[in-house]
Amino acid sequence: MNRRSWLLRNLTRAVGSLAVAGQQAFPAFAQDGPSSIRIGWALAKTGINAGGVATTVRPNYDMWVKEVNAAGGILLKAHGKRVPIQVVEYDDRSSSEEAVRAVERLITQDKVDLVLPPWGTSYNLAVAPTMAKHGYPQITHTTVTDKVPELAKRWPSLFFMQGKTEIYGDALLAYLAAARKEGKIGDQVAMISIADGFGVELANSVRKKSAEYGFKLVYDKSYPIGSQDLSPILTEAKASKADVFIAFSYPPDTVLITEQSRVLAFNPKVFYAGVGVNFPFYRARFGDASEGILSVGGVSGDDPRIKDYFKRHQELTGKAPDHYGSLTTYASLQVLHQAIERVGKIDRAAITKEIEAGTFDTILGPVKFENQVFGKIFLVGQWQDGVFQGVGPADRPGVKTAFRPKPAWK
Repeated sequence: MNRRSWLLRNLTRAVGSLAVAGQQAFPAFAQDGPSSIRIGWALAKTGINAGGVATTVRPNYDMWVKEVNAAGGILLKAHGKRVPIQVVEYDDRSSSEEAVRAVERLITQDKVDLVLPPWGTSYNLAVAPTMAKHGYPQITHTTVTDKVPELAKRWPSLFFMQGKTEIYGDALLAYLAAARKEGKIGDQVAMISIADGFGVELANSVRKKSAEYGFKLVYDKSYPIGSQDLSPILTEAKASKADVFIAFSYPPDTVLITEQSRVLAFNPKVFYAGVGVNFPFYRARFGDASEGILSVGGVSGDDPRIKDYFKRHQELTGKAPDHYGSLTTYASLQVLHQAIERVGKIDRAAITKEIEAGTFDTILGPVKFENQVFGKIFLVGQWQDGVFQGVGPADRPGVKTAFRPKPAWK
């Protein structure tokens, strides 16, 4: 063998050895790992919850998936590539039992990698045992309950974006107390509430704290889900002559309460209604008549992150978001997205730990869970000049503090 042949043969061997070593040190990422991340959810397309879901949750789920996939997918560092999201969806038909069955099916039959939460407090609490049993992280974005501490201890993979019920009652009463101190309102309150988890717990919160803030609850009545006529109790609330009217209501009855109050010329200085006031359809339906009306949530109307989110939401979904649950929903998806990319692979236990320990950059600013709870959002909002502006708590960035009584109905 001549010298040239010997050199070529040994050079080929050396290159081959380096290639093998390189493959051992740096796996062929492009062929490794999943080709997509399968994410499932069960949301109401039909039934009483369909309107709330279609306003608050589904548009944000769709928007997030579109944005992520348009950017190439979620980065899985362990596999050295981005992978798109593949969606598996079921209609829970506004039934908590169907929501549980659907989530079980997603996990055990469809074998999805992750499950996004349903809409509403009772539905999230219904599916929580199933999610926890299978080790799936659950960042609730439309859940408010006094049972947060015990639920967080029971299910370490359960997180709460909107906090405990009592903080909403406290924020509302603190806002009202400041207005009373300025001589804008008296100390009498009339309250009605829907006989379901949200209404029961928020009404209990105000009952417990009203005296502490110097208010007298002169009217207090609940009503059943699906009520078609609330004029009798609204007439009684009007007869109480209280300056403050509070209704802890769901979207359909929020609209009914508003319409029937107009018919009855029920014009308290403070008009607070529950979920739905912060929805874009409410403003579209009632126009300037919604000015001054209070509810849960609110936004910092001057925040560029909020303005950008509203713009993208309109462009990608064809509709405006609500000014409360839409924001916590989208922020929860940002948290999940960042947690997955930090872990670098679909490892649900590691993702859960990252959600628990990490700090995340979202449209609401930094999100950091403390004992699995966030809750540092606007808790009281008011329609002011066409924006459902956050007015409480007073220490939130971008808060508007000026008291504006509800104008008389026209």
